[in-house]
Parts: sequence; C-alpha cells; structure tokens
Amino acid sequence: MHLHDIWFVIIAVLWTGYFFLEGFDFGVGVLTKLLARDRAERRVLINTIGPVWDGNEVWLLTAGGATFAAFPEWYATLFSGFYLPLLVILVCLIVRGVAFEYRAKREGERWQANWEHAIFWTSLLTAFLWGVAFGNIVRGVKIDQHLEYVGDLADLFNPYALLGGLVTLTLFTFHGAVFTALKTLGDIRARARRMATVLGLVTAALALAFLLWTQADRGNGWSLVALVVAVVALVAALATNLAGREGWSFTFSGLTIVAAVAMLFLALFPEVMPSTLAGGQSLTVTNASSTPYTLKIMTWCAAIATPVVLLYQGWTYWVFRKRIGTQSLAQSGGH
Repeated sequence: MHLHDIWFVIIAVLWTGYFFLEGFDFGVGVLTKLLARDRAERRVLINTIGPVWDGNEVWLLTAGGATFAAFPEWYATLFSGFYLPLLVILVCLIVRGVAFEYRAKREGERWQANWEHAIFWTSLLTAFLWGVAFGNIVRGVKIDQHLEYVGDLADLFNPYALLGGLVTLTLFTFHGAVFTALKTLGDIRARARRMATVLGLVTAALALAFLLWTQADRGNGWSLVALVVAVVALVAALATNLAGREGWSFTFSGLTIVAAVAMLFLALFPEVMPSTLAGGQSLTVTNASSTPYTLKIMTWCAAIATPVVLLYQGWTYWVFRKRIGTQSLAQSGGH
C-alpha cells in the first residue's frame, strides 16, 4: 500500500470521526425545536453538548487540513466547485458557535430565543448540506481534462445528492435523539426515546434507498459489506432503543454512521472525485496527491498528534458523562 492510499484511509477515518461526533450534536441542535417543550428543556439539550461540541469540530479542521496537505488537487477542485455550499456550511458553523456562547450572556427572553433559533437552523442546514456535498463527491461532478470543476450550482442539487442530504439530516437527528435519551433524566428522556423510534424508522427508509442507489451505481464487494453492517446496526439501534438500552442504542447508531461513511469511501476508492464528463478526467489518489516526501512527513506528525487528540477528547467525555435534567438547572443556576 502506497502512502497516498494510507492517507485516503486516514482522511476517511477523520470524516467518519467527525460525522460520528458532530452528528449527534447537530441532531441535538435540531431537537431543541422538535423535542424541547419550553426554555428549560432547550437549556437541558444544549447543556448535554455544551462541553463537547467545539472539541468535535477539531475533526473537521483536521480532515480539511489533511485533505489540503495530502491531496491538494482534490482540495482545490472540491473547494472551488462546491464554493457556495461550503461557504454556507462555514457561516452556519460560525453562527452556531457564537449562538452557543452568547445565548446565556443576557437574561432577555427575546435575546435567548433568537440564539436558540440560530442553533436550530444552523444545525439543520449544516447536517443537510454535508449530505449533499458527499453525495456529489461520490456520484461525481463535471471535471474537465484539466482537473477543474466546470459545472454550476444547480448541478450540485441533483436527486441523488438531495437524498443524501435528507439521509444525513435524519440520521444525525436520530443519533442526537439517542444521545439525548442517554444523557438526560425524567420526562425528556422518555420523549427522546419515543422520538428516536420515529426518526429511526424514517432514517431507515431514506438510508436504505440511498445506500442501495450508491451500491448499484458505484459499489463493490467491500462497499456491500459496509452497507450490510450499516443496515444491521440501524436495526439494532432501533431495537435497543425500544428495549430502553440507551448505551447500546447510541453505540449502534454511531456504528450506523461509521459503516455508512465507510461505504461511501469504499465505493469511491481509488477515485476521490469522479468526473461525469465524457472527456473529463477523474481525480484519483494518484493524480491528486502530494509528493511522497510530504506524505511521509505528514504520517510522522499524525502518528504523534492523533493519540494526544484521542486522549483529551476521551477524558472530556468521561468528565461530563453524567445525566442532566431540568432539576440540574435549578441546582446550578446556569442558563
């Protein structure tokens, strides 16, 4: 296996980790309007992800940086061709972060309500647009013989990509509902479990259609294995949620995301951005990669930094592992 193959795997792992972790806090953001009945319950939901949401975004920064350094042609074509959708995602992530930090800075009801609206809409839009982006990466876009994107914005909103957006939105929201059930107490916990059941059924229908479409269009033996794992994990997440085994349900919903993202990358390899033009040239791990020396230096850096990141993130989740409820707010006096 060459270094550019290894870095394709590393980038796939980084994106998988990002969607596993950021997926549930996007889901919780959407649930602040779908599940919470009042201001206190919205505060509970936001507090479940308060200590971890910013750490989860480290995976996105690392994935983007690794793509830039390891596959500069991929990075250049992706960010030029998907400029407007990625700009919207970036703005949403900025506004979302500001909303988390500013919401409790004043007591005014209107002030807090506006930031809570921002959390909901930025979470929903970002979860949807990530699916659209990755749907286009796997399906392929108009790339010419000079490795440049020559399509327009309308080309990105095709039926396959839109279905991918609905899958990530519902899957992340389901993942967030399971996480909410795992992290809360009382009535909101019971309602989160019920909502997870409904969301899981909707997700199953959409995800099965999307993954089968992907397998039929670009699949191989390895992607078929990942598809089966994703389906089995989603069924197991639903079953364990109904049984009240919230820890197992969260594990299986996370495994669903891992297997689904793995399937997309397995179906994509060895290409990183296929071309849909007859005379175009697809970007591959070979023609889009950096020099072997650059990849070698990056490999050493990753080997040193990755364990540190995993340790401090694991420690953060361990410290903030306890359940919370509306009664926790009264005890802490927090916002």
